[in-house]
Amino acid sequence: MALLTARQLTGRDHSHVVEVPQFHCRLHPLAAAALLSMRRAAARSGLELALVSAFRDFDQQLVIWNGKFRGERALLAPDGTRLDVAALSEEQIVRSILHWSALPGASRHHWGTEVDVFDRARLAPDARPRLLPEEYAAGGVFAALDAWLTEHGADYGFFRPYDSDRGGVQPEPWHLSFAPLASVLLPQLTVAVIAAALSGAPLAGAAVVQRLLPEIHARYVCAVAQPDGVALAARSATPAARPS
Repeated sequence: MALLTARQLTGRDHSHVVEVPQFHCRLHPLAAAALLSMRRAAARSGLELALVSAFRDFDQQLVIWNGKFRGERALLAPDGTRLDVAALSEEQIVRSILHWSALPGASRHHWGTEVDVFDRARLAPDARPRLLPEEYAAGGVFAALDAWLTEHGADYGFFRPYDSDRGGVQPEPWHLSFAPLASVLLPQLTVAVIAAALSGAPLAGAAVVQRLLPEIHARYVCAVAQPDGVALAARSATPAARPS
């Protein structure tokens, strides 16, 4: 499997992703082909697989980070309640951001292998998902999609890296990762690679991030679920023949 350059891995170069008009996003070609196959299979079960987000580059992630650090975007506690940025220290702000949003250069969304999904058929045309765990839990609006993904997602190469609380990123049942690529890319994203990407960037809280970077790498980059053998063995060209 071809590896990404450090610039691609950290979202500073987007030459590894392509436009996917069916989803109005950009993805790595292999992940895109697998996702389209999975969408067709899900449709046969009455589900309309749609995306909230896919590839995000470094600059997009930087806007999200700085907006939350400055209180221009909502900063949430692990339980989903809104925090008052003015009442927090810089380290507390950094740690709070990391519960829900990745550090620029350290986001899996830079790879083109990650998507945040929902079932558009379960929402009104002008409604948007909130991306909260209860939406995907039993009785939630996306419970049927959650169950289908649990049963069939691995057949198309996808797994949930944030399936449970491992002391880092909060559980994200909507976040899917294309295992054949992501499992190869994660070991490349070292502390040194992230530090180089951040060097000179206008990152809010940069001094705190620099001090905490080894911990951030361990807790928020490496502490993820591992894909099973079915997901790892999947290829974008083969899932059409798998059960749906």
